[in-house]
Amino acid sequence: MTDRGLIIAILAVPLFSAAAVGLMPSARAADRLNLVTSVLTATLASILAAIALLAAPGEAARGNWYLIDAASGVFLALVAIIGLASAIVSPAYLRHAGRGWLSSRRSHAAYYAAFNLFWAALLALPLVANLALAWVLIEATTAASALLVAFSGKRSALEAGWKYLVLTTLGLAIALLGIVILYVAAGEAGEGLPRLDWSVLAGAEALPTQTTLVAFVLITVGLAAKIGWAPVHNWLPDAHSEAPPPISAMLSAALLPTVLLIAWRSKLALEPSLGSSAVQELFVGFGLISLVIAVPFLWRPLPWKRLLAYSSLEHMGILALGIGFGTPLAIAGVVLHVAGHGIAKALGFYAAIPLLRQDPAAAESPPSGVARSNPATAAAMTVSLVSLAGLPPSPLFVSELMILLGGMDAGLLGASALAAVLLALGFIGLAHALIEGLTGEGAGRGRRLSPRSARTVSLLAGAAAVALLALTAVAYALPDSGIVAALVGGSS
Repeated sequence: MTDRGLIIAILAVPLFSAAAVGLMPSARAADRLNLVTSVLTATLASILAAIALLAAPGEAARGNWYLIDAASGVFLALVAIIGLASAIVSPAYLRHAGRGWLSSRRSHAAYYAAFNLFWAALLALPLVANLALAWVLIEATTAASALLVAFSGKRSALEAGWKYLVLTTLGLAIALLGIVILYVAAGEAGEGLPRLDWSVLAGAEALPTQTTLVAFVLITVGLAAKIGWAPVHNWLPDAHSEAPPPISAMLSAALLPTVLLIAWRSKLALEPSLGSSAVQELFVGFGLISLVIAVPFLWRPLPWKRLLAYSSLEHMGILALGIGFGTPLAIAGVVLHVAGHGIAKALGFYAAIPLLRQDPAAAESPPSGVARSNPATAAAMTVSLVSLAGLPPSPLFVSELMILLGGMDAGLLGASALAAVLLALGFIGLAHALIEGLTGEGAGRGRRLSPRSARTVSLLAGAAAVALLALTAVAYALPDSGIVAALVGGSS
């Protein structure tokens, strides 16, 4: 199968599932169809990701609308794994979620239809070769995921979905203005929309500097609303708190970093025309502001999912810093951080399924005493927060160290020092939240998990722990790898 045929198959399977799931005679049949198609989708995506990652450094497969390079491989693998894991745990959520607006069968069908449309757009984003097409796909993720955020039908969920839709669409409108300005500025680079291809923009000569800078700032600021960078992150805590846990995992572990990839590709494409200083300052600025705003919230007692949401703000800030620093060591840290954050954050949201079923009050108040009443859930929470806090041997400890050292290599000692202090404060906040959640005064207030559910949660925690340790084991070889060489050079 050709690269193009494989891409079409990857996108066709979830789109087929979205259309066919409504024809299923029962909720259980819808669960089974979605699981089968999700396994097939993830398998195909993993094959393409492996092809991209095993290619020679700097090599990329290109078509009229697609690009398969090292960055595509990293982010496609992430989206495939998180999407499959969310598909696997979704039946457990739906069994206890209530009907919402629809009957049980229709509720499952509507959930899986929106889920697969959302996943298909996410899978396409790392592969797209054109900035305008990337914008369309990001807007498509907004439409599908907004329905999922509001899936429960509760007033708070409807408000969160509406807030998410309005704020991210406003941001994307600003990005669209930047794209239009860039299209005009690149008038001699090609005909029609192909002039917005990453390779065309990177190779364009004599782009007007001031106009291109205005376009780049508008594009980055607009995408920042979707990435969840401060100060345009206001939708993020509410949407993550109200969405079904499997969808929260996809929002945080897959959507945010994948939209970040589009901003990263824009940086790589326009940096030759703008110079490194302007693009570096913008990314480093977003990174530091995000860390500064996230840390005070990490010190407050928060409901579990809201705590994870503010952790996402912190980690998107870390990634912005790494991309802004731009040195090989910092980029190696970014690659490792994207993978480690995705696994740890998804596990944290999956742990919310049994946590909220055992103790519904945890949706509105911080969890407490989970270790005494539900050890399996406590284990999953521990693996997630220990990793997100950056406690060794978490790969996020190594990735954060790489990014900070990369900032020093770039000569940005002040930014690196400030980031180190903020990360240390964030670590203290997350560690305190974990200790309170496991051993606090609320011990024993929840119901115990059934043996089957406890085994499932334990398996998730164990698999995540093994994957995170494996990432730590390969971290030290990453700076010298072809993946990082391609990403530093910008194979787009």
